Amino acid sequence: MKKQYEYNQLMDVKFQHQELIDISSIVNECDDKWFNQTLTRINDSVARIGIVEGEYHWHTHDDDDEFFFVLSGKLFIDLKGKTIELNPHQGVTISKGMAHRPRAPEKTVMLMVETAAIDPVGNDSIGV
Repeated sequence: MKKQYEYNQLMDVKFQHQELIDISSIVNECDDKWFNQTLTRINDSVARIGIVEGEYHWHTHDDDDEFFFVLSGKLFIDLKGKTIELNPHQGVTISKGMAHRPRAPEKTVMLMVETAAIDPVGNDSIGV
């Protein structure tokens, strides 16, 4: 049984093809500390917006790579033995199977690209 976390993760596709995606309105309406919304589907992948502050839990995605791109704020991605710091207009791809923990010391807006089938919570209960 998966552990429950207090994240607001909306996996439904909010925007269809040819529909304008306005990130500013989503950010302005968000009161959550950790919020993900699937924006659109691109073939077998999705683009998601993350509006985050605080720490996510350590986890892996056994079958999926994840791409993080910071639009505003600052994101740290902890890996075993190192931390990647992302500032606005910087991104990184985390390989499938790699234990990681995203965290944001301030309100941070990021774009994520990943497979549509991914479970953002990942496989928890990992030893790091």
